[in-house]
Amino acid sequence: MPTKKAASIDEYIAGFPKETQKVLQQIRAMIKDAATDAEETISYAIPAFMLNNTYLVYFAGYKNHVSIYPAPTGNATFEKEVAKYKTGKGTYQFSLDKPLPVTTISKIISYRIKENLKKQKPGG
Repeated sequence: MPTKKAASIDEYIAGFPKETQKVLQQIRAMIKDAATDAEETISYAIPAFMLNNTYLVYFAGYKNHVSIYPAPTGNATFEKEVAKYKTGKGTYQFSLDKPLPVTTISKIISYRIKENLKKQKPGG
């Protein structure tokens, strides 16, 4: 795990064991594919993507899990789907000893993009 603040997402990911790096790169690719105009950055010492000058999604690696931030709220159907995953303050945690829930993470990213676009509309 990184012991110093990374200057880029590549540097951040490189600080993890190979298996964790693969999972973090998979999440990164999913975000880039879904939000092609989003910009990569480091914020709060973890990888983040900005879209329309607003933070879209953060992700991070830990010893036993990876996390996606912020956890979407306000959609009952969506919240039922992610209820099976461990949560923290504003985050969903996905265990490294289980397959990455690609469909769920894709839905989180799509939901965050929609929230971001709503903020860009007048009165949004």
